[in-house]
Amino acid sequence: MISKIVVVGGGVIGSAVAYFLRSMDASVEVTVLERDPSYARASSALSAASIRQQFSTPLSVQMSLYGIEFLRSIGERLAVGGEAPSIDLHEGGYLFLATAAGESILRENHALQTSLGAQIRYLPKDELQAAFPWLNTEDLVAGTYGVSGEGWFDGYGLVQALRKKAQSLGARYLPVDATGLRRAGRRVTHVLTSAGEELACDLMVNAAGPWARRIAQMLEVELPVYARRRSIFNVSSPAKLERCPLLIDPSGVYFRPEGSTYICGTSPSAEHDPNDLPLDEVDHALFDDVIWPTLAHRVPQFEALRVQHAWSGYYEYNVFDHNAIIGYHPDIENCVFANGFSGHGLQQGPATGRGVAELILHGRFVSLDLSPLGFARVLENRPVIERNVV
Repeated sequence: MISKIVVVGGGVIGSAVAYFLRSMDASVEVTVLERDPSYARASSALSAASIRQQFSTPLSVQMSLYGIEFLRSIGERLAVGGEAPSIDLHEGGYLFLATAAGESILRENHALQTSLGAQIRYLPKDELQAAFPWLNTEDLVAGTYGVSGEGWFDGYGLVQALRKKAQSLGARYLPVDATGLRRAGRRVTHVLTSAGEELACDLMVNAAGPWARRIAQMLEVELPVYARRRSIFNVSSPAKLERCPLLIDPSGVYFRPEGSTYICGTSPSAEHDPNDLPLDEVDHALFDDVIWPTLAHRVPQFEALRVQHAWSGYYEYNVFDHNAIIGYHPDIENCVFANGFSGHGLQQGPATGRGVAELILHGRFVSLDLSPLGFARVLENRPVIERNVV
């Protein structure tokens, strides 16, 4: 019988797990270890905080469909003491753009997304130009736009709301790091903390985000998840872009409105994307050499851009296939992994928290089968290919 659960990591994934565990079974004792209770370096707080259904794999679409349902009802779901949290959800939509080279993939993805119930509109070039007259469509053939269910929100607010609700339900949060694990055969028996405690557990959840690989190494498990820095730039512009969505250029550069300004970014090339780069540095060369020229081409009014401020956060990057790894490892009986979301953790957090709680308490996924994201695919070299990686 599982009665004591230790969750390593109190970001959006760990806090979603704690919330759903206590919601489903108030008899289980849940302890969450979060070494940075300020969340100053947490991926959840430092990301662009958005949600979309425009993926190329059915499970990712389904996870985000549940995610938007959860976010829309967050005031009711996560209210504490009659006080309802707000995450300022703005369903401004995603706009994926395609040149001739990417049109067939755009069509295939659109067919999948709409078949699963996502409200995504296919826009050929003329309709794209009519809908967004500020857009340079000269080299484009089409785009897909999220009519509803896609947008952005306050990521830090979501983490805080999940944490407070989990605590109100009885989850205990400790401001400590996991420094070691004790094992008996194929089971974890204790989690050692930076405060010198040894926490006995019937089950452990690795939700340590960019630091999950270190926790896995304590179990002699090879987890293909690394901390990859992503820089985000807040820019001002005199441009007035009506109905501006979160736009994904064919190059991978993105931007979206943020009040009276815009935020933008892109992933660096593979040769400029090493592990564990310092978060207190920003890749300004990436903005100067890649982002700004791309934005000025796509939106002519963006030729006059000025960086107001910039910051960096970590993607917990799954180098195997860019998708989350969720479930047990065959060599460890009582450790559930929930790692490697590669930039999708905030939007997939609710579905992951629910699924992990079901797996722990019922021995299987009940609401949505997350088993395709299990460790077996990594061990058997069966990557889940996602073509809409941003």
